[in-house]
Amino acid sequence: MKRHIPGLTAGTRNANDFLEGLFLVRVDHVNYRWHPQKPCFLIRFVILEPEELRSRCIPGRLYCTPKALWRLRWFLREFGYDADSLGREKVDEKALLGLTGVIRTSRKALAGRSLLNFDGFAPPAEWESLSIAGHAGIQNEKKVSHAVQLHTD
Repeated sequence: MKRHIPGLTAGTRNANDFLEGLFLVRVDHVNYRWHPQKPCFLIRFVILEPEELRSRCIPGRLYCTPKALWRLRWFLREFGYDADSLGREKVDEKALLGLTGVIRTSRKALAGRSLLNFDGFAPPAEWESLSIAGHAGIQNEKKVSHAVQLHTD
């Protein structure tokens, strides 16, 4: 027997569903996933700014492989994670909930799939200056990726 189920395909993603750009976000959900080659944190951010995208979610992964730990450290430092816990090399999933900061995202195509990249992190105090610079850069260059450079280590 075949059944028609309205809305079944509504949950599928296409390439236009990814939000690219600069966002002020809050950590809404965190879950550690162990995998022999690629352990990671599954993170869901809720957008706080820009206002027109408020309350939309950005899901993503931060890998915990030796090669990718620099990005996890960058995220934890910029979002204000407890320095003492970080110094002891401990990450408490519950302590991550509610942390705020700035992220820059982009889309990358790999093997025919579109993936979301976290290109940068910054503390929430830098949102105003980054968003103003980003908005001016978008109008002048029509490209977000070259308009704003978030600082690295």
